[in-house]
Amino acid sequence: MDAWEWEYAFSILPDLLRGLLVTFQATVLGSALALALGLVLALVRRSGLPILSQGTWAFIELVRSTPLLVQIYFVYNILPQFGITLNSLTAGVLALGVHYATYTAEVYRAGIDAVPRGQWEAATALSLPSSRVWTGVVLPQAVPRVLPALGNCVISMYKEVPLLLSIGVLDLVGRAREVASDSFRPVEPYTLAGLFFLLLSYPAAVLVRRLERRVGIAH
Repeated sequence: MDAWEWEYAFSILPDLLRGLLVTFQATVLGSALALALGLVLALVRRSGLPILSQGTWAFIELVRSTPLLVQIYFVYNILPQFGITLNSLTAGVLALGVHYATYTAEVYRAGIDAVPRGQWEAATALSLPSSRVWTGVVLPQAVPRVLPALGNCVISMYKEVPLLLSIGVLDLVGRAREVASDSFRPVEPYTLAGLFFLLLSYPAAVLVRRLERRVGIAH
């Protein structure tokens, strides 16, 4: 038996592409949740309300200090004990989104802290309402500064989607494992799965590096 058979490799591409679609879906949905929730957490931490601020800090530290795999199991297996039952993909997206929201929250916070103090003082001098200060002055300056770091979070999430296989989500790696176990030929499916990850993550990483340089020049 040859170590690599092109005919077999081409025959399993449809299965792997279905898995890649699930990986892409989990990444997009998880990223949307992480970016939105992360901004909310960052704003709550700066709310000036001690209970909310400290509670948010504790939540962020708790999530960042525990493994993502444990959080995936918690969402999928423990939440049903409290009446919250989710299918495997939804549970996986929720776990990914909340986990990475704690990282994007710190990224947003760094961007907000980098806004020159004079901008805050000018907004105060103009008696702008708080909502206007955030939406018209602070966030338009803070978010572009941290886009590269947010991009890195999305890339990291993409590479961790295979952890959802632990709760039955057949992503790219899950499909590769299924095909390999059916055919007893692991070389082609796992190699192709790795190539798919590389072909998508490497260009994204290059784009993020270019964005970092552009942001560095702009500031």
